[in-house]
Amino acid sequence: MTNILSSNIGYPRIGEKREWKRALESFWDGKITEEELIEKTTEIRLNNLKKQKELGIDLIPVGDFTLYDHVLDTAVTFGVVPTRFGYEGGPVDINTYYAIARGSDDAVASEMTKWFNTNYHYIVPELNDVTPQLVENRALLYYEEAKEKLGIDGKPVILGPITFLKLSKGYVQSDFPKLVDTFLPLYVEQLKQLQAAGAKVVQVDEPIFVTNVGEEALEAAKKVYATFAEEVPELDLIFQTYFEKIYNYEEIIQLPVAGFGLDFVHGDSLELLKEYGFPQGKTLAAGIVDGRNVWRADLGEKLTILETIKQFVKDGDIIIQPSSSLLHVPVTKTLEEKVDPVILGGLSFADEKIVEIVSLTKGLKEGRTAINAEINEVDAALAELKSTYRSDETTRKAIENLTEEDAKRDTSFEERLAIQKEKFNLPILPTTTIGSLPQTQEVRQTRSKWRRGEITDQEYETFIQNQIKKWIEIQEELDIDVLVHGEFERTDMVEYFGEKLNGFQVTQFGWVQSYGSRCVKPPLIFGDVSWGGPMTVKESVYAQSLTDRPVKGMLTGPVTILNWSFAHDQTPREEIMKQIALALQKEIEALEEAGIKIIQVDEPAIREGLPLDPAKWDAYLEASAYSFRLATATVQKDTQIHTHMCYSEFGDIFEAIDALDADVISIETSRSHGELVAAFEENTYKKEIGLGVYDIHSPRIPSVEEMKTNIDRALRTIPASQFWVNPDCGLKTRKEDETIGALKVMVEAAKQSREQLASKTV
Repeated sequence: MTNILSSNIGYPRIGEKREWKRALESFWDGKITEEELIEKTTEIRLNNLKKQKELGIDLIPVGDFTLYDHVLDTAVTFGVVPTRFGYEGGPVDINTYYAIARGSDDAVASEMTKWFNTNYHYIVPELNDVTPQLVENRALLYYEEAKEKLGIDGKPVILGPITFLKLSKGYVQSDFPKLVDTFLPLYVEQLKQLQAAGAKVVQVDEPIFVTNVGEEALEAAKKVYATFAEEVPELDLIFQTYFEKIYNYEEIIQLPVAGFGLDFVHGDSLELLKEYGFPQGKTLAAGIVDGRNVWRADLGEKLTILETIKQFVKDGDIIIQPSSSLLHVPVTKTLEEKVDPVILGGLSFADEKIVEIVSLTKGLKEGRTAINAEINEVDAALAELKSTYRSDETTRKAIENLTEEDAKRDTSFEERLAIQKEKFNLPILPTTTIGSLPQTQEVRQTRSKWRRGEITDQEYETFIQNQIKKWIEIQEELDIDVLVHGEFERTDMVEYFGEKLNGFQVTQFGWVQSYGSRCVKPPLIFGDVSWGGPMTVKESVYAQSLTDRPVKGMLTGPVTILNWSFAHDQTPREEIMKQIALALQKEIEALEEAGIKIIQVDEPAIREGLPLDPAKWDAYLEASAYSFRLATATVQKDTQIHTHMCYSEFGDIFEAIDALDADVISIETSRSHGELVAAFEENTYKKEIGLGVYDIHSPRIPSVEEMKTNIDRALRTIPASQFWVNPDCGLKTRKEDETIGALKVMVEAAKQSREQLASKTV
């Protein structure tokens, strides 16, 4: 008889109230010692494990926890440390570990980019000039800890060698087979140590195989997993994928491993199962509960799918689990006291998803009747949820009547450019920032007091105005050309709009990790979206009243608002994008009417949302570009539209970037050391562009020479007349002294570059 087990792939690291974040930042600020950091994070990690055990999970993941990022953890496991950090071998100390992620006085941080099509960012390993060794088996340490301290015989989680290498940089493609040969014995040793310690099941994450990774990677996988089968025969390895269905399914399922983890939520893995079957005697780990969204699972529907899956698993085990790690959802909904009760009843965060998994495991084991009570309760909650979906007929009719012409500006870029050049009269290489400025503890505490009713609306508004005034003066003193108001009134670039737009619901503790200690709180979209009145006008107008220099109005674009929210599936995503776009169109018109003539509509999530299946790319990119253009289509000729994107591979979406028809785009290039410039070398781009010249995610202040190097690199490809100088992202998370110091250097670098350009024309 088939053995049926419950499992989890990964659990949120941050703690119910972001205790993990506070521990990391306290250490970075020198408020706690390394020992205290380890003590606090160990407590969080063990509490996470205890909770999963108490909720009834059979296979509890260990090794999914991290002090920053799990890809970085894999790199330091094998001593993969860039030479600029002065590493001399052995276990990587905590200061070097954080220097790789955040930079140091002497060395820039490693590149950071999106984890597949999520809003999680990982640190990109650099393989050039390193000699990999197994210097610290973190998976083993976490396995032994769980066993010794909690009596939990956990499931170690490691990032598989093919995915690790494919996500790394610093080598030419022809070296890939040699790198596989280099890392293979190190992985074998890691697994042997786990085997010797008593581990029985090991989850090897290989999500790269849900992408078209190529024949070479497939052949490498055959070699790698054949070696594992020979060297660690006592370990049951689960080849774990997620986020989409597997490419080359027929060949992958022939790998000599104990089982395969498939995503039955995203992509159609069930279709593959029906068409090609499943190997006899193997374990199927079925990702049946959505690990990337927060809406409650329809248990009856999920159980029906599992009953179908069971038909294809002959003499093997079935493991029931989330579709991916639960790090992409908040920890628990039990803390939410202000969410609409009906919506709350329809929510499922990490803890609730584990309960769903345990229930489904019971239902598949014992039959549907064993969980009838749970199914009935869920059915009632979902029915009530859907019946209260907030529809807006006016919005729906507006969407139905849209045409292509509704998403076009009435003048060409060339015509707009001439008008804007004359209007703004900016110097060559104009300087600006991306939008947000440091949100100090004072800013956050004052906002909290206002929300608790401890200060009046007027007192809060006065405080925000004082912050704006202070930073307008600082920006003028620094001699920045285009200023920003600083966004001190905003909690987050998406949540803020979720609080203002109709159709959204915000949470109190719905935090998820974005990168490092940076957590975001995605709002819930549970209704048709519409504009409820000005959202950003007051602060922008006040800032503009303080200076003769142009101040940018700052908005988040429709694609990013959607991708960084938890949207209910009652309405198609493409339609929601258009709804948000029409709402933003009204906000842009309100800004224009109030005299704001440079407006930035940020879209950092366009590339992130690109489907992993290339067959779905065109439809997504066309819908994204249309929505952006729809939001900005009604602006006047002399209004300059900016947008911003960060930490993405842009080559794949270059045409979509151009199709946005923005006047100025800014993108990250500093952490990738100018590599993203290559996209613009290979493609002609006629609009204006700012390639971020320094990394805002690092506390270090770069030198003028560093920034000029980045500027010069860009100017080899982009004409100076098109080029803007700016940081690579918003400055919200930086300290005031770091921000002022870095911006001072940035302006000086721009001025020196202007002088060089002027001397060449004399």
